[in-house]
Amino acid sequence: MSPPPLSIIIPACNEEARIGACLAALLSQDAPGAHLQVIVVPNGCRDDTAGAARRHAGAFAARGWALEVLERPQGGKIGALNAADAQAVHPARLYLDADIVCGPGLIRGLLAALDRPDPVYAGARLAVAPPRSAVSRRYARFWQRLPFLTRGVSGAGLFAVNAAGRQRWGEFPAIIADDAFVRGLFAPRERVLVDAAYSWPISEGFGALVRVRGRQDDGMRELARLYPALMENFDDRPGRAELRRVAAADPVGFATYVTVSLATRLRRKRGVWARSR
Repeated sequence: MSPPPLSIIIPACNEEARIGACLAALLSQDAPGAHLQVIVVPNGCRDDTAGAARRHAGAFAARGWALEVLERPQGGKIGALNAADAQAVHPARLYLDADIVCGPGLIRGLLAALDRPDPVYAGARLAVAPPRSAVSRRYARFWQRLPFLTRGVSGAGLFAVNAAGRQRWGEFPAIIADDAFVRGLFAPRERVLVDAAYSWPISEGFGALVRVRGRQDDGMRELARLYPALMENFDDRPGRAELRRVAAADPVGFATYVTVSLATRLRRKRGVWARSR
């Protein structure tokens, strides 16, 4: 039996340096019988993200997969997601950040997880790419031990839904936390963790960590305000006892994490947080 066809949506803003690795990782997937449509959406780019993506068109065609590059002059991830959804031909979807590198077996595992009639949300194991800066290494080491990543399916930078799951929402709303919005639409029992990994780059340096952490926090606050009913599906927040155990295992990482959190709060009144890593 053939796996369900899948449309892969990749919004990309100024990702010329990273989109090649993202697409090469997809091309390297062992996914026999798969029918894939890959849509890259360069939006508001000041570099040649579109050209870097198009250079892989021949390789995708050789595998019998479609690669489409849908350029948008205006920036904005939500607009890019909705434009790609309108062009997607397969009801099952994988939403993928342009700086993600999928590990072996990931697409095959996702296709198997999505091959069911009931709504399902699927993801894989997140592995932070080795950071260059010491502060980011310490932050990432502790962050990866939080229940958000060790229990259930995080969906950070990568999540997939089957046809029934995609019917849970229409267009993406104009919010910050698009990935958390979709995750909140599914109860924990409807989420599947695939036994495969993907590489995700964390922000480099203290200032970047604070900016991105601020945006993440703002996104969750906005989600709770606009869609309070979704919050009951976020069951992976650590209790005090659990947090103490994780902190005791890595006191230096915990101190770094707390320092970034405090700096985020102190800078919150200074305006909108940056998107970049």
